[in-house]
Amino acid sequence: MSLALPRRASAEFAGTALLVAAVVGSGIAAARLSPGDVGLQLLENAIATALALGALILTFGPVSGAHFNPVVSAVDWWLGRRAGTGLTGRDLAAYTLAQVAGAIAGAVLADLMFGLPAVTWSGTDRTGSHLWLAEVVATAGLIVLVFALARSGRTAAAPAAVGAYIGAAYWFTSSTSFANPAVTIGRAFTDTFAGIAPASVPGFVAAQLVGGLVAVAALAVWYPGAADSADAVVVPHLAEENR
Repeated sequence: MSLALPRRASAEFAGTALLVAAVVGSGIAAARLSPGDVGLQLLENAIATALALGALILTFGPVSGAHFNPVVSAVDWWLGRRAGTGLTGRDLAAYTLAQVAGAIAGAVLADLMFGLPAVTWSGTDRTGSHLWLAEVVATAGLIVLVFALARSGRTAAAPAAVGAYIGAAYWFTSSTSFANPAVTIGRAFTDTFAGIAPASVPGFVAAQLVGGLVAVAALAVWYPGAADSADAVVVPHLAEENR
């Protein structure tokens, strides 16, 4: 294994961990600062998440592309496999493991920062066809966005655009836009505002994978050359020798 892949995987681990720490931590802070006002709690959670996501893309994007999401990585591999761009199969496996492990670590970190037990399984049930549909929509929109930015040469806008999309999707989807299997798994480890019951995780992850497939179909119609830009998702990575 080359040195470059461990370095990129460590960036995916750290970036995903900090993203989940922001999601969970801001949810805990919101529940404490605005008790009894769920709408305000969600607004505070959404703003913190959107801002943190943009900052994390700026921080880790030049190293790994700042995927932080197994569906982004899987679509990157799928589209690029014939064009010789994007992730290899080995890269995809390393990224996915790093993202899931990072998400769990981020949830634990957030709990510890707020004086809670490191791990408490969430008791928040999130199930139902309307929530799964929302996850399909949220995930498909996210994937189309990042590949559209790459294909049209606008990756410099990715930190703001992706952060804005996720912040908005907190509100226009009934599921509050998890849109990420790793983040979904990580949020099962905390019984706080942002948590999801372990029994609800498979339904969300399945819907997110379906969203990825919908995005692939949409990209084939709207951006048929998306595979040529897979190396620039979410943002371009530094050359191998400069990583």
